[in-house]
Amino acid sequence: MLTNRKAVRIEWGHCDPAGIVYFPRYFEIFDGCTVALFERAGLFKRDMLKAYGIAGIPVVDMKANFMVPSRWGDDVVVESAVSKWGNSSFVVRHRLMRGDVMAIECFETRVWVAHPDGDAEKFHARPIPNEVKAKFEVET
Repeated sequence: MLTNRKAVRIEWGHCDPAGIVYFPRYFEIFDGCTVALFERAGLFKRDMLKAYGIAGIPVVDMKANFMVPSRWGDDVVVESAVSKWGNSSFVVRHRLMRGDVMAIECFETRVWVAHPDGDAEKFHARPIPNEVKAKFEVET
């Protein structure tokens, strides 16, 4: 399974007045980690939209377990991998590590979508091509 590891320095702007990361900022970090995972698989968003005629891969569900807080100045590593493929959806698992300690585990469910008949106001799920799924089968 293809896994991407992204180093992140916790910045002042990530934190709330208590000095710990404000939880929605983690979701912003995880979104960037999903982008990095797809790029590691050779799937760059601009190219993917054009090649597969999709509108994107929006998040439709997100669950996270917060076990250890992160603070301004912490250096963390986010390990991201697709943990489950469906027909038109997939789950990305993110593990935010502070050293050897898992601080957060997050699961994002995303859907492969297109605009039906060119209607930019609507989205419809589309089957994920097998060639896309195959790019994530590489052992790392």
